[in-house]
Amino acid sequence: MIYIVGLGPGGEDEITPRAMRALERSDVIIGYESYVGLLAPIFGHKTLLPFAMKQEVDRCGQAAELARYKTVALVSSGDAGVYGMAGLMLEVLDARHENVEVEVVPGVTAACSAAAVLGAPLAHDFAVVSLSDLLTPWSAIEKRLTLATEADFILCLYNPASRSRSHHLRQACEAIMKGRDGGTPSGWVRNIGRERQTHKILTLSELREEKLDMLCTVIVGNSETKILGRRMVAPWVYNIEGDKRHEGS
Repeated sequence: MIYIVGLGPGGEDEITPRAMRALERSDVIIGYESYVGLLAPIFGHKTLLPFAMKQEVDRCGQAAELARYKTVALVSSGDAGVYGMAGLMLEVLDARHENVEVEVVPGVTAACSAAAVLGAPLAHDFAVVSLSDLLTPWSAIEKRLTLATEADFILCLYNPASRSRSHHLRQACEAIMKGRDGGTPSGWVRNIGRERQTHKILTLSELREEKLDMLCTVIVGNSETKILGRRMVAPWVYNIEGDKRHEGS
């Protein structure tokens, strides 16, 4: 069988007990080399098969082959169903007409773990958008940002920049600033849950100038987001006196 496992942000203490049990039951662990490397100290006695970036289909094909006679764990960071390997693995199995038992094991998403570092910036409605245009045209990404901004969603941005697309974060901020004030509270977290974790809270206009990478997750507040002390907070629909702020709450 195949376990499609979300590892969470990276630290051993943030892998769910259910995910740990799936990894323990597996004979082979397959995944992107960085994620497999994080598991090596714990599961070095297993067969570990690291793959490079852009070899996602190959990973799934290898998992399908091995699952005929072994128990396989295909791993992703965060949650395997959120920009992870779950969808692709299921598509590959369907295309190959493989009759293999599959279990998707959820994990802590980058959105949730980044929010915990920054405070409570996702306590109200939010939208998650990846800035990677490998599979999605930039025009579609920009439209999603524009419409989410118009609807006043809090925004969580995955894959904000890479060496080949260092300008995407700036472009995204400029798209958002067409409908949102440059002073809007924002924040980013790098290496969530790992040894070199860092974070920063700043304004949207300042975020536009930041040099980030694929190890970062970004959160842009909405019109109600506040900075309380050193934390970003999305206020609840009730104020602290308990009075309703919105009709129908």
